Amino acid sequence: ISQLSTWREGLNTPIGHFAIQQKDVNHVSSKYGDYVDTADNVVKPNVELGVDPKPPGTHFKGAPMPYFMRIHGGVGMHAGYLPGYPASHGCIRMPEFMAENFFKSVSVGTPIAITN
Repeated sequence: ISQLSTWREGLNTPIGHFAIQQKDVNHVSSKYGDYVDTADNVVKPNVELGVDPKPPGTHFKGAPMPYFMRIHGGVGMHAGYLPGYPASHGCIRMPEFMAENFFKSVSVGTPIAITN
């Protein structure tokens, strides 16, 4: 048993039966991250690419999602920040040790059931 962080309001984690579609140990989000300057300093944190305006002189840096296991569309299970409340954009975040163990234990095609 472990702490997790799932969807925040309006960004639901899908409920149902799925299968692992992809595994990527060093996955980086192509949609969520920060706008950073040329020295890699965060200028605008926690942005959604294409939604949040880009400050001049910055570029997008995707959020790291170690031990990513895609289950449906852009949703997956991965290591991530666990604030103690629902905070993800639909993914299932877990402690790094747990994500690493799951990652090593499953293969593409492994069935996954997500319930309330």
